[in-house]
Amino acid sequence: MSKPFITPDFLLYTETARKLYHEHSENLPIIDYHCHLSPKEIAENKPFESITDLWLSGDHYKWRAMRANGIDEKYITGDASPWEKFQKWAETVPRTFRNPLYHWTHLELSTAFGIETVLNPESAREIFERCNERLRQPDMTPVGLMRHYNVELVCTTDDPVDDLRYHRQIEESDISTKVLPTWRPDNAANIGDPVVYNSYLDRLSEVSGIDIVDYDSLIEALQRRHDFFHAAGCRLADHGLTAFPYCLASDTEIKAIFNSVRSGTRLQPDQSEKLQTAILLELCRMNYRRGWVQQFHFGPMRNVNTRAFRVLGPDTGFDTIGDYRCAFAIASFLNALDQSEQLAKSILYNLNPADNVWVAAMIANFQDGSFPGKMQFGSGWWFNDHISGMQNQMNALSNQGLLSRFIGMLTDSRSFLSYPRHAYFRRILCDMIGHDIERGLIPAQEFPRVAAMVSDISYFNAKNYFKF
Repeated sequence: MSKPFITPDFLLYTETARKLYHEHSENLPIIDYHCHLSPKEIAENKPFESITDLWLSGDHYKWRAMRANGIDEKYITGDASPWEKFQKWAETVPRTFRNPLYHWTHLELSTAFGIETVLNPESAREIFERCNERLRQPDMTPVGLMRHYNVELVCTTDDPVDDLRYHRQIEESDISTKVLPTWRPDNAANIGDPVVYNSYLDRLSEVSGIDIVDYDSLIEALQRRHDFFHAAGCRLADHGLTAFPYCLASDTEIKAIFNSVRSGTRLQPDQSEKLQTAILLELCRMNYRRGWVQQFHFGPMRNVNTRAFRVLGPDTGFDTIGDYRCAFAIASFLNALDQSEQLAKSILYNLNPADNVWVAAMIANFQDGSFPGKMQFGSGWWFNDHISGMQNQMNALSNQGLLSRFIGMLTDSRSFLSYPRHAYFRRILCDMIGHDIERGLIPAQEFPRVAAMVSDISYFNAKNYFKF
């Protein structure tokens, strides 16, 4: 009988790494402070129809791999049967060697289903049936999976117009995992299409009870919704950006620009950047006043395949890494907030790995001694969510700042099977540190402090940083 692919010591190549992981990281709870899980699915806690529903529905990572493997869209987002879609994924898996999908796939099969068999076309039918049989058990629901993976807290991603009804439903239930909203106000500054933008502002007016007729009433409406989110337990904002905006203008000019777009006029690029900068600065001041943590995800090029976007819509696997010059804008933006002493705890995530070193260096400029690791370099995100991406992010942070203050991993996922990514990250972390000790780069006698650092990055730093 062949040795299982996913063993207890997977990715742990030294005895020190194994000791760090198994004794100081593996069993710690998970704080998933950024994800795209559906609060509705958590609140309703309905069983999954099949492994295809749980595993392939909405997973654009897998969809991209299947398209690259020549799989017809019918078997990806189309009307093929659950078995046919799973079969096509099983055909693709052996083509994903060295892609993180290969590891994630088998970690999920092992940890959620107890399946140690490697997935390929020959094993597909057996694994499909075993997974579906396991999914019929009462513990294999969204809530059951979070409990299984020892998830202490989840922060979903929510628009200011959301009524947060499902968060209230979860709060009033006996669900042991704490589920909090995250304020994601991107649509309040996405002003490219005035028709879409004004439709959103009309909705924001309705839910806030503020008639948005000018710039001041826009900020008032956002403040009212910010207060609403705070009352619902929100303590975390997330700002998704393409190229980071920074172009200042006078109050008079900002108000005139807003009036122009509110009347339906398409703005010039410089006008858009001025208004986006003003709105984002106001949002960050709100975050500071409430004591929230703010996240900035920047660098993607979205929906670059127009034909696919027209057919399938957004978030279907046609986004990519952008090549933007953001360092000056970010430095200026953070400095503007810092000058008025309104810079909240902040996490920066860059999508382009070429930006790692300057982002790691940038956060050090705004550490102010008020809190350990106030400014954070976010974990390897999206296209960097793999072994070398995580290693490169942590190496850049180690060289430019304090890895020991790093708040660690998140899932950034829509799937309830993504929690093994935390174990993946922790194994990679422990292996890196274990190698350093065994090579003499960290004194062996400092092992207790190193072990404490691993535990901190795995769990305690996030616990102390967010103070949910």
